[in-house]
Amino acid sequence: MILYFSGTGNSRRVAEFLGRLLGERVLPIMELINEGTKTLQLQEKESLGFVFPVYSWGPPTVVLKALERLRVSRPSDYVYFICTCGDDTGKTADIFRRAVEKKGWKYGAGFSVVMPNTYVCLPGFDVDSNDLADIKLENMEGRLEVIALCVKARKRMTDCHEGALPRLKSYFIRPLFNRYLTSPKAFRASDACISCGKCAQVCPMHNIRLADGHPVWGMDCAMCLACYHYCPKHAVEYGCMTKGKGQFTLEKKA
Repeated sequence: MILYFSGTGNSRRVAEFLGRLLGERVLPIMELINEGTKTLQLQEKESLGFVFPVYSWGPPTVVLKALERLRVSRPSDYVYFICTCGDDTGKTADIFRRAVEKKGWKYGAGFSVVMPNTYVCLPGFDVDSNDLADIKLENMEGRLEVIALCVKARKRMTDCHEGALPRLKSYFIRPLFNRYLTSPKAFRASDACISCGKCAQVCPMHNIRLADGHPVWGMDCAMCLACYHYCPKHAVEYGCMTKGKGQFTLEKKA
């Protein structure tokens, strides 16, 4: 079984492609969690995979919280993850491995897959050029074919591109980022908004509602930026940080 969290579609694409390679069930983890304390039924010797994006050199906070709440019918002897990232992962593998072991589960493996960048909420961060996004997507399938062979063989390994200064990024910058730079209060809709409700529809946290035809953000935000990237009029803004920046989703790419 493969569980995924995805805002703009990168991790969903990876999970679905891997699911076809392995012949595994693929489910969005937030739907399971939102259903309450439902126990996930695992077959004997069935592996349990997680696919999620890297947020500030670590797993998304919402994924770690979902992992804490997740209940399974029987422990899997092979729990693995794939993290999608625009570049490097920092110590994402260590953070997720500890979260798995805290539940008493057996950690098996971890992998990273480079996908088009979608983070745009700080100076200097923007979506990739079309050419670079195409190269990353072309390389994805070959990378996943290798990963699928490792998972089938139950290899115990970690193959993530940590990049430079991974400890500094994951254990110093990441906590500061999560504390000070993930507030949804800066989200707003410009006058270009057409009240279509797309932002509310795509939000995996169900954190957006329409009031008098305009989106209003609650405080239960994962900072996945689905609302920003899926807006058909590019009307969603994050303060002044997103001004002049691009959008990317795999739907738009298709």
